[in-house]
Amino acid sequence: MAAEEAGRVGRAAACLCVLCGLPAAGKSTLAREVRSAAAQRGWRAAVAAYDDLIPGHAFRTRVVEADGAIPSGHTEWKLHREAVLRCIEQFLEKPQVLAELPDSCQINRAAWEQCIHPLRQPEASGSPAPLLFLLDDNFYYPSMRYEVHQLARKYSLGFCQVYLHCDLESCVSRNQTRSEPIPTEVILEMVKRLESPNPQKNSWETNSISLNTTDDLPKCDIQRVMELISCALSNPLSPAEDDTEQKEADRLKCATSVVHQTDQACRRHISEAMKTAREKQVPPEHMRSLAAQLNDSKAAFLHNLRRHLLKEASFSQEEDIDVERVVKRAADGFEHEKTEILLRVINENK
Repeated sequence: MAAEEAGRVGRAAACLCVLCGLPAAGKSTLAREVRSAAAQRGWRAAVAAYDDLIPGHAFRTRVVEADGAIPSGHTEWKLHREAVLRCIEQFLEKPQVLAELPDSCQINRAAWEQCIHPLRQPEASGSPAPLLFLLDDNFYYPSMRYEVHQLARKYSLGFCQVYLHCDLESCVSRNQTRSEPIPTEVILEMVKRLESPNPQKNSWETNSISLNTTDDLPKCDIQRVMELISCALSNPLSPAEDDTEQKEADRLKCATSVVHQTDQACRRHISEAMKTAREKQVPPEHMRSLAAQLNDSKAAFLHNLRRHLLKEASFSQEEDIDVERVVKRAADGFEHEKTEILLRVINENK
């Protein structure tokens, strides 16, 4: 079925190119440069900018609350991200219906219309022009990027990734010059979570390159990206005959589920700690310090948990482990850290 549907793209070579990295690392600038270079080659190129396609309120769920806790917004955020891929998939299935969106779609329709506008340009006679979707987002977890890879494989498209490496100071500085900068603490939180493409660990990330974007991008880097995309266009993915990649997908899915549920449990522990501190009449400035220490501890704890699940755990499918038991054991471990931090702050204020 997937092979038949792939033909509906218009028999043209097509590629999904993931642009990932920290906020303000230069992804949008690179997307514009690549789209321009693609046009010069006669390709049809569209930039799917998640910042534009996903409503602003979904991003604001990550702003730190007054008590220092970072609200999850995980489920809603995931639904918005899935909606972007659904729209791309629908276009791949029905390219002639360019502006149509699913009734339940949760993305900005005007932004989607603008995204696919370049694809409406009439094609020259002869072979259909290659089609390129540039996906502009942070994509800080491998599981986020793997969803795009799965879509490319389903429709026998090319797939590649460009990781933009930019130092934290430059990202924060650039972000402050934006008309609507995101909170600095969101960038700091993402630094802790970001997992750049790793072909040694994930075989499906082989077709990836890394660019240093702390300074302006030289033309040779744009050329590297175009060569990467050309290679992907010439070597489309095909459904795997074995289940190796499916096992990797199951592994990512299970790890993400465990980390998410543990995150929720850790947030509850943090809320309990903040409540206890208020009852102990800890001064406001020390309350802020306590919240920062707890959130830093949680971020490091979850990062290590995820790394352990992906690198050391032996499971390959969610059914192979007792998720509830793993989550409880992990949450108990964080509770011990939380208690130590809380007691230290309380004792300092006696």
